[in-house]
Amino acid sequence: MRAILVGGGLALLISLLGTRVAINLFTRWGYGQEVRDDGPTSHHTKRGTPTMGGLVIILATVIGYFAAKLVTQELPSASAMLLLFLFVGMGLVGFLDDFIKISKQRSLGLRSKAKIVGQTVIAGVFGLLALSPMLEDENGRTPASHKVSFLREIDWLVLPTILALILIWLIVTATSNAVNLADGLDGLATGASVMVFGAYTLVNIWQNNQFCQEDPSELCYNVRDPLDLAVIAAAITGACFGFLWWNASPAAIFMGDTGSLSLGSALAGFAILTRTELLLIILGGIFVLETVSVMMQVSFFKVTKGRRIFRMAPLHHHFEMLGWEQVTVVIRFWIITGLFVASGIGIFYAEWVARL
Repeated sequence: MRAILVGGGLALLISLLGTRVAINLFTRWGYGQEVRDDGPTSHHTKRGTPTMGGLVIILATVIGYFAAKLVTQELPSASAMLLLFLFVGMGLVGFLDDFIKISKQRSLGLRSKAKIVGQTVIAGVFGLLALSPMLEDENGRTPASHKVSFLREIDWLVLPTILALILIWLIVTATSNAVNLADGLDGLATGASVMVFGAYTLVNIWQNNQFCQEDPSELCYNVRDPLDLAVIAAAITGACFGFLWWNASPAAIFMGDTGSLSLGSALAGFAILTRTELLLIILGGIFVLETVSVMMQVSFFKVTKGRRIFRMAPLHHHFEMLGWEQVTVVIRFWIITGLFVASGIGIFYAEWVARL
């Protein structure tokens, strides 16, 4: 528990103070946000606001985690190192996207194919290592599982390695892109991420308290390194909390694709490593809604040859176009996120109670 407090607290402090430094440096270097011309006109005032603030979130998380390991004098676990690889690696893909936008002075960065290739490489390496027998612990557990999971592994739903890798790729790319889509209003994705990562902190702590040792039972959780994953979850929660101070409306800095892709991939990593893959759909319900709104809009537009369901997608822009203030949209989406997170945690705990 001490590691969780150190990791989360230090990450929050570094993010809170470091973001102020990043704002000054990025402003001086001209690392300003480009804005879509076809978006809401109220967003045009955001042009030039410093971006790539996700670098601070990543740095604060990594420092917070390793400082916690230093304080407790414990070695990092395989699960934690894999999750950090996924988190930082996907952040690098986002950084390249942001840097191209800045250097080319345009609202589009990496081409979609190049971005998918980068995401596929990171997700593929993560999946191969997470399923590898080389990373088995003393009880034969690998960081990830060949079994599909909801609240824990579904014993009869076992996938061959190739299908398990495809599922991991799908979860990682879908979730990272979903958070990226939600990052369109000041503080929206950051505030939602605080709640979802906070939920995974609780999930990991509970799994550690009910951890399967040598003799698994129906009540315990057959996962590897839950306490170490809780330290990272707390660190990311703290880093996002500190960043939100500067990212709340009116935002002094944006996280950019550097932040949104890294945060989305970390959520996917937690779902995979904690054996709660399908639970992520509930905990991250706000990101699901944003993604589905885009899919519906694009599909309906193509089928009807130009007609639209929403005034603009993703969903948060639809409410902006209806005349809602940005702050109103963000707060109400935070409330919806809180309801999703509360429902997910409630289902997770209720399943354990039902087994007593």
